[in-house]
Amino acid sequence: MSIIGFIIFLIAQLGYTGMLRKLGVNKYLSWITAMIVQTLLLYAFAMLNLLPFALKAVILLGVGIEVVRIALLFFKRGQLAFEGIHYFDIWMLAIGIILGKVLYASPLLHYDNYSHWALIVKFLLFQGHLPTAAEPLITFTSYPPATALFITQFVSWVGFSGGAMLLGQFLLIWASFYAIFAVLRDRSRALNAFTLCFVISITNVFNIAIRMNNLLVDFILPIVTAAGIAGVYAYREHPKLQVFTAAIFSAELLLIKNSGAMYVVMIGCYLFYVLMKQPTGHWLKRCGKSLGWTALSMSAGYLPFFWWNQHVHATFAAVSKHQISTQAYKHQLAGESSTVIMKIGHKFLQQILSLNSLSTRGVLLINLSLLIAWIVIRLFMHKKNNLLATLIALDISFIAYYISVFAMYIVSMPYAEAILLDGCERYLSSMVILNLMLGAMALVVAMDRAYFEQRISKRSLRSFHSIITKNMYQILALGLMIFSVILMFSEINGIQYNNTLGKEELPVQLPKLAPQTTTLNHTKILLVDPHVNDVNDYFTGYVGRYYFLSDKVVGQENFMLSKKAFRTALNQYQYVVIPEWHRTFTKMAWQVYHQRLKTGIFKVTPTTLHRVKNSPWRSSILGTNRQAAISTSIQRSVTYVQALVLTTKLVAGIFSLIQLLLRMPRPTSNFEAHWLNSKWL
Repeated sequence: MSIIGFIIFLIAQLGYTGMLRKLGVNKYLSWITAMIVQTLLLYAFAMLNLLPFALKAVILLGVGIEVVRIALLFFKRGQLAFEGIHYFDIWMLAIGIILGKVLYASPLLHYDNYSHWALIVKFLLFQGHLPTAAEPLITFTSYPPATALFITQFVSWVGFSGGAMLLGQFLLIWASFYAIFAVLRDRSRALNAFTLCFVISITNVFNIAIRMNNLLVDFILPIVTAAGIAGVYAYREHPKLQVFTAAIFSAELLLIKNSGAMYVVMIGCYLFYVLMKQPTGHWLKRCGKSLGWTALSMSAGYLPFFWWNQHVHATFAAVSKHQISTQAYKHQLAGESSTVIMKIGHKFLQQILSLNSLSTRGVLLINLSLLIAWIVIRLFMHKKNNLLATLIALDISFIAYYISVFAMYIVSMPYAEAILLDGCERYLSSMVILNLMLGAMALVVAMDRAYFEQRISKRSLRSFHSIITKNMYQILALGLMIFSVILMFSEINGIQYNNTLGKEELPVQLPKLAPQTTTLNHTKILLVDPHVNDVNDYFTGYVGRYYFLSDKVVGQENFMLSKKAFRTALNQYQYVVIPEWHRTFTKMAWQVYHQRLKTGIFKVTPTTLHRVKNSPWRSSILGTNRQAAISTSIQRSVTYVQALVLTTKLVAGIFSLIQLLLRMPRPTSNFEAHWLNSKWL
């Protein structure tokens, strides 16, 4: 990792968060809001084919903002109110550092990393533009690029690696988790804070099919949605901020993945509900006004996705997997008989009604927890709360989401995948994670309203109904803290265990043979793999395409061929890559070429296989060269120098401007006095 690049990136984040807080954005929401703003800026520049410029400019803009803020602080201008450090701040910081360190040391092992999510980051970084029809390396052409753009920005400053990509994604996830603490009215209450910490740790149980050491967005979608809904709640006294927050979070969700539409609907419905609860005006007037603001927010959030759809239709003729296409849906339905639909439906019902299903257990956990909490607060403590209404709303969202998932299997998946409910548990767990977070936020709000002392300023160590309730409060808070830490360390240990098991996996073996190729090429490569399942499900091929950045990489396991057929098969390729000893291939190579081969990279000729010598520049044969590697290193150094020079000039200019302002006579007009004393200075 480039420490200088990481520091510059961190300074930029501080600049954006500081600016947003001056604009009224909540402290806990400012981090994820800043990241979304940067992502949308990167997206706009990428659509205008200015991505390389944006990767530098967006970060340097943040650095410039932070420099301005620091300069103004010297003159006691623009200070941000200190909101204190609470238990959950320490918990988030400590766990975040430990987990981030583990993720940075983790390899990418999951199939989908190489089929798209890691591949698109590598493509954007080294090609500098969005995929086009002339570049068949990217096959999932309809997938929006939001998370890929933010991760690309991160790795462009800290250095490209699988661990760096995971760390960049983790920043998005952790910032989203931090945002949910915005719903706390009294952040000094340890029980409320550690309830949210405990639920954050519980989400890892339902994320077991994905885990944080993968670049899949099925975990990001619900977490970002929860952060968006937390923002709408936190800004209930500021309707304009609510509309703005709903708009940018909706835009982000739609640009993360096409399936983000369901989550956007949930944000829109909640925005309308909160706006309707405004106490002023007749209900009919409030309904019309709320509907108008909600429509405006959702329309603004949809515009970037509309732009993306237009780009996809104009750039790619073929319809890719999961692309929103009415014609493709009609064609799929025309080929599906009622018997096929009934089979898939029966299998789907079995899945969601089985207690062996982790997602089903999650649904039951949410229902039982909220129901018990409602009974305790309403019937035993005699306090009104909205937990029952929340539970009904969450169950409705479950039903709607399950219907949408079933429809996806019918209209957008081939029968071979649909009948197996491919990825079903992963999709369903996403909604479980979201509703788990939403239920927890509703619970801590109800808990706060049920406390004996409602005046926050009067709460203290003695602000309890009795010594019994105080002891219960302390024991529960301590227990939640302990179990939240245990569960997070369980997740960390699980990731490390997977990393240990993955030491013999293909993605870990290839770096032992050659550095990654970073220049797009069409080199024909045969990747020999003794694991038949990895070859049959295209994992080997996808890993090879990612690693060598070539669309002509083919994985093969079966070499039970005649001598002539074996020679003919190999002559179709330029290189043969053998990361692991393959018994059959070794025997055939001896019979045909009279060479004893185990592992390595070999250049194919009509008469022999020439081993590529062990050299740090061996990747030059596979599409890169020494000059390109040196150029990349020089370019990164130039970027840092440019950033330093620009920052130095900016600081000098700011100090000159401030000195000039301080030498000016006192303002005589009310307008000038208001301008100089405004919150911007």
